Amino acid sequence: MTDPAWEPPLAGTDVEHLVGTLERLRATFRWKADGLDVEQLRACPVPTSALSVGGLLKHLAVCEDDVFCWRMSGRPPVTWLSVTEDEVTRWQFTVGPEETAEQVYALWEAAVGRSRVRLRELVADGGLDQPGHLEYADARPSVRRHLHDLIEEYGRHTGHMDLLREAIDGRVGEDPPRDWPMLPPDGATGT
Repeated sequence: MTDPAWEPPLAGTDVEHLVGTLERLRATFRWKADGLDVEQLRACPVPTSALSVGGLLKHLAVCEDDVFCWRMSGRPPVTWLSVTEDEVTRWQFTVGPEETAEQVYALWEAAVGRSRVRLRELVADGGLDQPGHLEYADARPSVRRHLHDLIEEYGRHTGHMDLLREAIDGRVGEDPPRDWPMLPPDGATGT
């Protein structure tokens, strides 16, 4: 039996391990969010938290574009181009009354697709040690550092997703089932 597409290699390169770790977190996060209607995506089922499944999908779509478009490449972050800077924080954590479940899922899937393409380009064009676009205190963090930051962000929010999904309908589990369909690897899910 072969490992699922999102399982990191047992003995791979640095890039294969980092990308594999990110893909496993993406798959687990998306599986936890899978199959909900828009009301379930909007719900804040943990009484002490304002987090929702849909809000986390949107937030991680923003994070994908922030890291891979802006921080690493200096390209406009596509996900929130239609939102004013003052509205980004609120927008990315809520599902608006006009949004559908399909739109929320598609937003995240398109951002992940763009990120996968961009990461392949970056690895082919200089690897993980090259500096990203943004400068912080006279230093430009490497592509590797930005990739680690995104892995950390997914780790944090996949834990949140565990609690949210269990509160919505009882879904629990560490990893998606072996036969769960993974997203296409090339960004074919959107622009």
